[in-house]
Amino acid sequence: MGKEGKAIFRCQQCGYESSRWLGRCPDCGGWNTLIEEVFKEEKKYSLHPEGHSMPLPISKIEIEESKSRYKTEISEFDRVLGGGIVPGSLILVGGEPGIGKSTLLLQIANSLSSNYGVILYISAEESLYQIKLRASRLGVLAEKLFLVSETDIEVIKKHISEIKPKVVIVDSVQTINDYEISSSPGSISQVRECTAQLMRLAKSKEISVFIIGHVTKGGILAGPKVLEHIVDTVLYLEGEQYNIYRILRSTKNRFGSTNELGIFKMGEKGLVEVLNPSELLLSEKPSHVSGSVVAATFEGSRPLLVEMQALVSYSNLGIPRRMTTGVDYNRVLLILAVLEKRVGYSLHSQDIHVNIAGGIKVLEPALDLAIIMAIASSFKDAPIDSATVIFGEVGLAGEVRMVNQVEKRIQEVLKMGFKRCIIPKSNLKNLKNISLKKDLEIIGVKTVQEAINLALN
Repeated sequence: MGKEGKAIFRCQQCGYESSRWLGRCPDCGGWNTLIEEVFKEEKKYSLHPEGHSMPLPISKIEIEESKSRYKTEISEFDRVLGGGIVPGSLILVGGEPGIGKSTLLLQIANSLSSNYGVILYISAEESLYQIKLRASRLGVLAEKLFLVSETDIEVIKKHISEIKPKVVIVDSVQTINDYEISSSPGSISQVRECTAQLMRLAKSKEISVFIIGHVTKGGILAGPKVLEHIVDTVLYLEGEQYNIYRILRSTKNRFGSTNELGIFKMGEKGLVEVLNPSELLLSEKPSHVSGSVVAATFEGSRPLLVEMQALVSYSNLGIPRRMTTGVDYNRVLLILAVLEKRVGYSLHSQDIHVNIAGGIKVLEPALDLAIIMAIASSFKDAPIDSATVIFGEVGLAGEVRMVNQVEKRIQEVLKMGFKRCIIPKSNLKNLKNISLKKDLEIIGVKTVQEAINLALN
């Protein structure tokens, strides 16, 4: 008996194959993720419409102006993509249920159809009536936006061939299926096969394709390794359930940076872009309260001012709590060790909570000094001047190290009207070109102890 038609067990998280059932996947470590499927020989695809292609010298390949990026008129979305949608790209959009993925892509479809032609929105989860209700609420009424409710990948490809859209949106990839595969929709075989067919369609016909992906209980996209290897761009829409703000991140982008960040506000008319996120993130900052300090960070090509908060309180537990939100937990533990060893703070009996207000996550080391100052301020119950901004990387010896893009950070500080800025002393030489520096007192520090003495006294 050949391998064709033989039953195998495939991990629904990573695609690992086994001839027998296993409780835990040896590859990704997931429990109870191996599902029995009937083996089917993988299809072989060519990205060339005629099924073959010829090698060409790179100097002979021309970039046509007609194939420039599509602009969505939503600047925060275009920023995360690297300047717009590249024709022929395959983009995966993930996020928790109800976070706003379908809403955002319906708004994008409306904008694109008004400027570039026919856009096809394929819903495998909702009826046309349900989509129309949401579209009416959002004010989406473009005549060249076509809707279809379909789950069969072959029928979907037929619709695309007949309508010839510029952009296709598939909502969602876990609910479409290929009936030649015996496994159920949402399985790793179905997801991989349907995504591969959409990828071939996108590359061969120069059609940009968006696919929406569900998130598992662990907070990751179902079949992440399979999907992320196939698609060109992976976007995540994040946000708290009871928070009106949404953050769009890119974890993979073949046509741009993965460091960009888009911030949106959920309203009655859908997702509205936030053009001045620094003002938003600092809008509710309290004044003259210990444990709160403003820090300047950098996301992609844009500086951001965020509020760093810390709460230090005596603990009756044998092992005090260390909790973080929005910052790296291990980085905070390192900073606490520096405070105890280099500054002499006794924190071993204290519960310590560190948070970035607004639900934003920042992993940049330039926030080290702000974290230290917030913890020190709460520990001493000494407020830091609310007109002060602090940033800098901290080393294990207690030294304050230079950071990059210091000029753009200072420009953002000036724009937001702050009066004093504490930065690494080694960065002072990079500020010769800063205009209006006379309106801002810039102080350089070399050590953590020097910064604490300056800010808390």
